[in-house]
Amino acid sequence: MNHISLSRRCFPLLVVLLLAAHASAGRKEKLLHVFEGGSDGQNPAGGVVFDKQGNLYGATTYGGLSACAIGGQCGIVFELSPPVRKGDPWTETVIYEFQGQGDNDGGVPAGGLIIDGLGNLYGTTAYGGSGGCVVLGLRAGCGTVYELSPPDRTDALWAETILYSFQGGDDGDFPSGDLTFDSRGTLYGATQFGGGKGNACDVFYGGNCGTAFKLSPPKQKGGAWSEQVLHSFAGIVNGNQTGDGANPNGGLVLNGKGTIYGTTYIGGYNCAHHSNQGCGTVFELKPPIGKNGVWIEKQIHVFRNGADGGTPNGGLVLDTKGALYGGADGGSKGGGVIFRLAATGCGAWKETSIYKFYSNTYGFSPGVSHFDSHHNLYGTTQYFPDAYSGSVFRLRPPTQTVEHWTLTFLHKFNFLFGDGIAPYPQLTTDDAGNLYGATESGGDAQACYPGGCGVVFEVSP
Repeated sequence: MNHISLSRRCFPLLVVLLLAAHASAGRKEKLLHVFEGGSDGQNPAGGVVFDKQGNLYGATTYGGLSACAIGGQCGIVFELSPPVRKGDPWTETVIYEFQGQGDNDGGVPAGGLIIDGLGNLYGTTAYGGSGGCVVLGLRAGCGTVYELSPPDRTDALWAETILYSFQGGDDGDFPSGDLTFDSRGTLYGATQFGGGKGNACDVFYGGNCGTAFKLSPPKQKGGAWSEQVLHSFAGIVNGNQTGDGANPNGGLVLNGKGTIYGTTYIGGYNCAHHSNQGCGTVFELKPPIGKNGVWIEKQIHVFRNGADGGTPNGGLVLDTKGALYGGADGGSKGGGVIFRLAATGCGAWKETSIYKFYSNTYGFSPGVSHFDSHHNLYGTTQYFPDAYSGSVFRLRPPTQTVEHWTLTFLHKFNFLFGDGIAPYPQLTTDDAGNLYGATESGGDAQACYPGGCGVVFEVSP
């Protein structure tokens, strides 16, 4: 199967004069690391996570020393250690370099990392593994789920294990987005393609419409993880107005009952978006009732590219009452929406756009990250060609005196100053409430001129 990702890979990098505006932005940001390309890593693949010692971990899409079949290096996993003395820089260490399919390894990370209680890291690569998927005429692999285990002594290396290699058929192809755990250590994720259902869901080459999957750990140490496809998305049949979702974009969430929620980038309602493939959905997957039962999928919201927006950006957040929050493009003001979905009984859900972004203010295409203890919602916006290159924001909930959610921009990225470009929605916090994340591009590395190789940042609230 041939394809390239539907995600955040191509955008214009137009230099504009924003000096005066930047001076008034009230910069609260620190760049913890600016990627230089090559062995240092290039273009972070998602957000970053902390371990118990205060180190940050993440992956880059490219970089390293091994060339992948699709061109460029195969990507790395990095560690950023905090300074020993105040004022010193953070220290980057490359803890793993992907080798690509030629070495039966993963290649080109396509999401951030998650970490378990023992310090093991888990993530996905878009390519590599033992599968036979073909990209631009070259066998590149169908993607992997990998684990990195920390060394047991200071002079040892991190150990990588490929937990699963996708084969590009019914099991899925091109895993992307962050994985998630349940209480038993089972991993859940999504593939943008494969699954055996639907067609033409890759706008470039065609292909099946993706899967939601789970990976169950072995019953005995050293055994193989087992993959199960929970749902194969079918998309919209040619000539129909409605259909199933297509191209799930990762960031699945689970509630306390084991029900899974996620988004699809297209599919649902044919709103003449992306070659009549639909504006996307929010879906629910309910676990089987019996031992041999099947997971049941339901569309709890279908986007129509109106006031509710379209093409959701992945990454839902659950609040304490079971309501779902997410971000999508479009909306009545053109810059995207933050939406809320609340169950109303009898299986119905009500969608509300709690905030609508203008298309010309500090980026657009919002995504959400997490709530704090005061129910403030945090997230980011992406680049915009004639404005800033994204932002970190906070949304305060309504109060007795304020009827609507109130937006505050905590940082506005400006690439004229070597700042990041296109921050990922996934943000990590420390005990002081500082926010940590990564941008897909930006920084001042000449190796990735003119867009930069990406940065890891800290923003004070």
